[in-house]
Amino acid sequence: MTDDQQTAHGIDLETLEGFVEHAAENPEAVQLGLGASATYEGTAAHSLAKIDSYELGGETIARETREYTVPYGGWKEVLEAGGWIGPTDRLEPVEAALSALAACINVGITINAAANGVAIDHLQTRVRTEFDPAVLFGLAELKEADSVFENLTADVEIDGEDLDRDRIDEWARRAPVYTLVSLAQDIETTVATPAEVAGDD
Repeated sequence: MTDDQQTAHGIDLETLEGFVEHAAENPEAVQLGLGASATYEGTAAHSLAKIDSYELGGETIARETREYTVPYGGWKEVLEAGGWIGPTDRLEPVEAALSALAACINVGITINAAANGVAIDHLQTRVRTEFDPAVLFGLAELKEADSVFENLTADVEIDGEDLDRDRIDEWARRAPVYTLVSLAQDIETTVATPAEVAGDD
């Protein structure tokens, strides 16, 4: 194997192969614990989200350079029509989820392309959906939540030699965020109020 063949897509292939073998032999060592928080900022729909530490194989990894913050909000024109005072444009959480899906599809494709010796000259994924806010605004029952989003699409534009559409589609479906949004997930929600917290003392 030449030096040119040792790396692909910015990855040292020998190290990747070793990591995959280690993961196969020690699956518990590569399990990830991920999380995020969002704090309400006093204006409806405005929250400051924070992402910092994560867990790898049961070990917490934290450093200042991972303290990412994202100011979430909404669309200026929609907020203005709804009565928000002095509305400004902010990244809307649904858009963040769509961008995460698009980016993660690229992750699934490129990691597997590197592992399988497939060169990619260009890759861009566009994700779109139609969003009905009726449930959000209490105009529809919560049981109708499965109708909030329609026509979720992911268009993958990719160039390179010897590309196989079915293979690319499979790699896209291996993306973790693809799994998160496409398969039913059980979310265990707990709500703590001041009275309940005081009662625990």
